Amino acid sequence: MTPANTFPVVVVTGISGSGKSTALKVFEDLGFFCIDGLPSGMSAKIAGLILKQDTKYRGLALGMDMRQPEFLEGWDTAFEEMAGMGIVPQVLFLEARLGELMRRYATTRRPHPLESQSLGLEQALEQEKALLESIRASADLVLDTSDYSVHDLRRVIQTKWSAIEELGRGMRVHIITFGFKYGVPSEADFVFDLRFLPNPYFNEALRPLSGLDPTISDFVLGSPVGAEFNDKFLDFLMYILPLYADEGRYRITLALGCTGGRHRSVAVAESVLATLKKKGYAVTIEHRHMELG
Repeated sequence: MTPANTFPVVVVTGISGSGKSTALKVFEDLGFFCIDGLPSGMSAKIAGLILKQDTKYRGLALGMDMRQPEFLEGWDTAFEEMAGMGIVPQVLFLEARLGELMRRYATTRRPHPLESQSLGLEQALEQEKALLESIRASADLVLDTSDYSVHDLRRVIQTKWSAIEELGRGMRVHIITFGFKYGVPSEADFVFDLRFLPNPYFNEALRPLSGLDPTISDFVLGSPVGAEFNDKFLDFLMYILPLYADEGRYRITLALGCTGGRHRSVAVAESVLATLKKKGYAVTIEHRHMELG
């Protein structure tokens, strides 16, 4: 028998057309036993059957979504049943911008599960988004796949999996760095504009480097304004995050932006990452535009 506390169970869900099938294939490549289109009411039974075996699989990944009629009604019950078995599933929620989802549906020509004679595709997607809001709010990780190719999504999930594995029941903080010239992340709870900090871009010797390089970090955070801002910013986060946790908030997404998303935002984000880890937060980071900036 496989111990429940050593066998990860991941539920992959989200907005239809956002890449759930691709995500499950990634988990399959990572050594997970994967099932797509599973009725939520059967999830605990499937997990129980897997745990009764001395399986060589790394974990279990379940794809659940609006294609199943009882999906929403059975969601809470399924998680309660798994909790009774000692399983705490991790939820990966995928979404994308409305326009991108409509483009994908136009390409595949598949019907949306909520689409009907009285409900067009756009209305069906909007309704689905509203129905899934509570699930999204409690997810361990939310990924906006609007700008991802199939290969990008595969790469992001593979690199994030080690972080997903470490997430506990407490407050989860996801940090995104981005470039304003490429667009603000739609999933952000907080957006911070860091374009007032010293910009290494105008130094030809520093321009090719990124905020991951200690030289850039020293340039940005070692300046008087950078050092003062960093101290006050970390103090602010240490003040505000416990307040959200006390209110039962599961997850906070911080988006830190500069012009290109390569230097200033990355340097500050890495400082935040190190501090939050020291404070015991479950934290993940994504440098969304670093290679573009």
